[in-house]
Amino acid sequence: MKILFLACLRANTGNSTTAERIRSHLEAAGHECELRDAAEVHSTLEVAKLICQGKFDAGLAIHMYKAGRFLLANRIPYGVIFGGTDINEDVKNEEKCRVMGAVLEDARFAVAFTSKMKEAAAKHWPQAISKIHIQPQGILTMPNVSFDFEAFLHNAGMMHIPGNHHIFLLICGLRRVKDPLYLVEAFAEWHERKPSICLAIIGPMVDPVFTNEVKAKLRNIDGVHLIEEIPQADLQALIQRSFAVVNSSLSEGMSAAILEAMDLEVPVLARDIPGNAAIVCHKNTGLLFSNPQEFVKMAKRLMSEPNLKRKITNNAKNYIRTHHSWELERETYQNLVQICLTEGL
Repeated sequence: MKILFLACLRANTGNSTTAERIRSHLEAAGHECELRDAAEVHSTLEVAKLICQGKFDAGLAIHMYKAGRFLLANRIPYGVIFGGTDINEDVKNEEKCRVMGAVLEDARFAVAFTSKMKEAAAKHWPQAISKIHIQPQGILTMPNVSFDFEAFLHNAGMMHIPGNHHIFLLICGLRRVKDPLYLVEAFAEWHERKPSICLAIIGPMVDPVFTNEVKAKLRNIDGVHLIEEIPQADLQALIQRSFAVVNSSLSEGMSAAILEAMDLEVPVLARDIPGNAAIVCHKNTGLLFSNPQEFVKMAKRLMSEPNLKRKITNNAKNYIRTHHSWELERETYQNLVQICLTEGL
């Protein structure tokens, strides 16, 4: 079967990583799966022409509004994967909510990463609950063993960090929903008292206007470094060399960066929002914080209590093995496509 797969494919983002992984699952089952960047699609008509010219049999989309709406009324069976902001943010917009309801009604199946995400969708579209399947993201980390950490520090302007440095890594595309400036003032104050502490914000500059705001804010801030995106294998190697991974988002579906840190046995400190609390159990598989002051308190505790750090990373690794199996994710998507999308072809 030939599948058109729409997703926002900005390089080195969570959506892109997820889409590539799911494509590999479907191709392993013998399907031909063509990934297209939904950010470069402008109309349903454009997709209709693409489907006709490419002779696609079925469709798949990550994010009901940004990608799924382009599959509406295109006469091929399709499935949708909730992205996170569609369920958490876009539903607040009446028109977007209406469009997503039509997308979900027309879809053969939908995938939610967590039960909370399924429950949130069911509140808006209760008639669709039977077609929503829960499948957590599968994680497979392969850090670059040749990654040159010293060269990275030099290129990032971080070579001056004294002594036994503690790098906290915040991985996100620069857009408002990721709220990368949330902890900046707290880090600046902490860095002033303890220069070995720093925050590295790394990821693609998705929103140009917001990126300029972030750069302007950080121009006079010490202890916080803004770093352009790097390849996934290098990023995973950098996670391994960091003291902890931080997430300060206002909204998340399921953060791949958090899951990768857990798999790589690096502690996670995450903002206490539903998407993060669904995968981080406080003081068990990570630490949750509700404000910058609480973050600093938690981080200091993590630095001073090696037993707590060891407990959290061990539990997190076991959690990934149990709940985020790459093999189970592969089986789920292969079955959903086979059962739901081939029906009637």
